Order: sequence, then C-alpha cells, then structure tokens
Amino acid sequence: MPDPPYRAAHVSEIAASSESGRVLTNWHPVRIHFGIQSFGVGAYVADQAGETFTGEHTEVDTRHEELFFVASGRASFTVGEETVDAPAGTFVYVPDPTVTRGAIALEPGTTLLAVGGEPGKAFEVSLWERKYVPSD
Repeated sequence: MPDPPYRAAHVSEIAASSESGRVLTNWHPVRIHFGIQSFGVGAYVADQAGETFTGEHTEVDTRHEELFFVASGRASFTVGEETVDAPAGTFVYVPDPTVTRGAIALEPGTTLLAVGGEPGKAFEVSLWERKYVPSD
C-alpha cells in the first residue's frame, strides 16, 4: 500500500525540546518532525502564563522575516516599541529582520506557531536550530 499524500500530527505528538532557563520553553521542532526542507517552522506551548516563547531578539544574522500565529490561548508580543495583544487566531508578521521582537504567554496552554525564512533565498537550517537539534 502506498504512503498517504500527507502527514498529520498534533503538537503533543511532536517531541518537545526544553532547556531550563533558556528561551526554548516547550519548543516543538515541527520542521524536523515532518522533514520540511523549504522553510523553518516550530511550535511553542506554554505550561503557564508568563512563560517566554521567544526572547527579545532580531534576525539580523539570518535575515529572516517571521510570521507568528497564536493557535490557542493568548500571547503578548513586543515588536520594536509596540506591544501587541494576540488572542487565539492572531497572526503577527515581522518582515524587517532588524526589528527586535519577543513573545510571552498570557494564559496556560497558549500555543504559538512560528514560521521564518530569508526572502529570495533557498532555506538553510539556522545555527540556532542546529545548536538545539544537531541530528538534523
């Protein structure tokens, strides 16, 4: 029987990569789980309110634009000097890699999907991802 033309997984089925005291609070490496080679994508699931999804950072080194989607719960983003309240269903797009951005969970169980890549360039695994998932 041939393989199905798709693969599906609930975020809970994608092994989390956590490291105490680091930004990787319950990071689920979606790209690696599915073997995606054309773009970067990962999910974050907060156990409690106040957890950092992604610490304040820029994408100067990678030149990535990023798209975040709050799949459940509520998050707060800081983008440049602005604060964005993001309930479930909200997209936050940050096209400029020089702009500082970060996000925290406002509710337990908040799930955030992050997608990124450099415009006009074939996808390459970032050094950040290689640091935490060297087996890729």
